[in-house]
Amino acid sequence: MAVHITYRRVYEETSPQDGKRVLVDRVWPRGMRKQDAHLDEWLRDVAPSSELRRWYGHEPSRFAEFRRRYLAELRDAGHREAARHLRDLAAHDDLTLLTATKDVDHSQAAVLAEWLTGRGRSKG
Repeated sequence: MAVHITYRRVYEETSPQDGKRVLVDRVWPRGMRKQDAHLDEWLRDVAPSSELRRWYGHEPSRFAEFRRRYLAELRDAGHREAARHLRDLAAHDDLTLLTATKDVDHSQAAVLAEWLTGRGRSKG
């Protein structure tokens, strides 16, 4: 398992402790040029479905249900391969999960970090 898994906004500065930088959003971040993102990978297929993302609407009061539904989605055929790939990355490298979402603690990146480590957020 990776020594360090964290998450943050893709717009923040890179850090030497980032390890592999993986964007986990389905759509590309607004105003971000691809060369400025400094990504190792963009795993859009691990992101929540468009339907779930629209339902959630980044409403913190819906986060618990969003988390439950999203964890279920990670087991479905449309997400399974990307989820397996993300687990493999986490097993071999430090990992920073990136999202454009302003409230990162109520995002898919937070859910994924917890899912990968089995615990809460690791600040980096």
